[in-house]
Amino acid sequence: MSETRPSSPRTPFGFRPRTLAAALVVIAVGAAALGLDLHFRGLVYDTLWGVTGETAPTQQILGFGQYLMRYTRAQPDTQPGARMDHTDVNPYGVNTFLEQEVEPEKRERQMQMIAEAGFGWIRQQFTWEDIEIAGKGDFTDRRNDHDGDGQPDPISAWDKYDHIVDLADQYGVGVMARLSQPPAWSQPPGTSNPYTPPADFQDFVDYAVAVAERYRDRIQYYQVWNEPNLYPEWGDQTVNAEAYTELLCRTYDALKAVDPAIVVITGALGPTVDLSGRNAYDLLYLQRMYQAGAGRCFDILSVQGYGLWSGPTDRRLRPVTINYQRHLLIRDMMVANGDAHKPIWISEAGWNPVPNDPAIADLERYGRATMDEAAAWAPLAYERARQEWPWIGMIAWWYFKPASDANQGQSWYYFRMVEPDFTPTPVYEALKAYITGEQRADLPANPFARDRLPWTITGLIALLGVATVLVAAIYVRLGRPAL
Repeated sequence: MSETRPSSPRTPFGFRPRTLAAALVVIAVGAAALGLDLHFRGLVYDTLWGVTGETAPTQQILGFGQYLMRYTRAQPDTQPGARMDHTDVNPYGVNTFLEQEVEPEKRERQMQMIAEAGFGWIRQQFTWEDIEIAGKGDFTDRRNDHDGDGQPDPISAWDKYDHIVDLADQYGVGVMARLSQPPAWSQPPGTSNPYTPPADFQDFVDYAVAVAERYRDRIQYYQVWNEPNLYPEWGDQTVNAEAYTELLCRTYDALKAVDPAIVVITGALGPTVDLSGRNAYDLLYLQRMYQAGAGRCFDILSVQGYGLWSGPTDRRLRPVTINYQRHLLIRDMMVANGDAHKPIWISEAGWNPVPNDPAIADLERYGRATMDEAAAWAPLAYERARQEWPWIGMIAWWYFKPASDANQGQSWYYFRMVEPDFTPTPVYEALKAYITGEQRADLPANPFARDRLPWTITGLIALLGVATVLVAAIYVRLGRPAL
């Protein structure tokens, strides 16, 4: 009878201790290599940044898992090959508050800097409460004493807006006229929220017509309201997609009657997943607009394009994730509702380099980035839209310049591209260099893009093979003929 050889001890998982030890060594070496790569921003870091837009390694790893989950769901139908109007335009725009500059010289200096940087558009508010101030049909401004005699001096409320349009013509910059912000006389009695829509929508329609008639053949693009699905832009009442659609359609018809060539843009939908009624989930709100008949009442759909907490390379796509590319879900809904031929314009985009100062109100409401990140990401945002999203027409950066530093205690103040004293920030310099062609913006290659996926899979299989060979070699070195 032959002698029975005692069996080697095994772990609870069925592996011999030396096998498990060898595997742990490989895992430890791999983890250390990954940690070093992420710390020193090597190849893996760049790959994860290219799909998550995250800069912190832990967030990159978490975000990568979220990114992979997108392939468990049907992807948006964006119909990138559809024929669309209003996409063959200068894509570079910027939000301005030129009406807040008291001195005409400062308005012109802003416009000079905007044109020098290569921006082709300003998104400029033609503020209703600043135009039709005291009552319906009253376009006289009696609020200021201009000659110092202690008495208000009436002037035309149109004067500064005429100057803004003249400057845009002079410097060859297009105007996207934002129509919003009602005067108190138009709102329901007892209104405390200045953004509350008028009690009679016809008052808004008449104001829009007055603007369009005054600037006939000079301004072609008009935006009806702003962020109607977000508080406080629809007042203290519950946001209402059907009511906004009524306002939009009535204004659309009236503007087209002034000039059929006028292009009507929806109020920019604010990105949110809130279902409270104070705000309305943007995708649900848009579908309700379509069901109320909004499809015939706009030429361009507008959304906001803030990056918030991740950079412009973030490719995660979930209904509950708000990032720079969220408009893909909006585009999918447009296609489903028969609007593949209409483009999207992004009314506001940017990253906020707000200082880490707890005294600043709403410090983290709009996300946070360093100034260097905000400057580096701005050109990449435009470049990604240019390369990947043919349905995007113009992107208006938020925002060019505040008239003063009075709002330094508010976090939104720090989105500015130029300081009140006209000192450019690095964001302005970076965009100017990119738009004028002085500097390229190179997006990281997406290793999981459809055309690169076979190579990525091949690489991963090769790495797995190398790891297997390494484990086997260590095992044999330890004196075991087989696993």
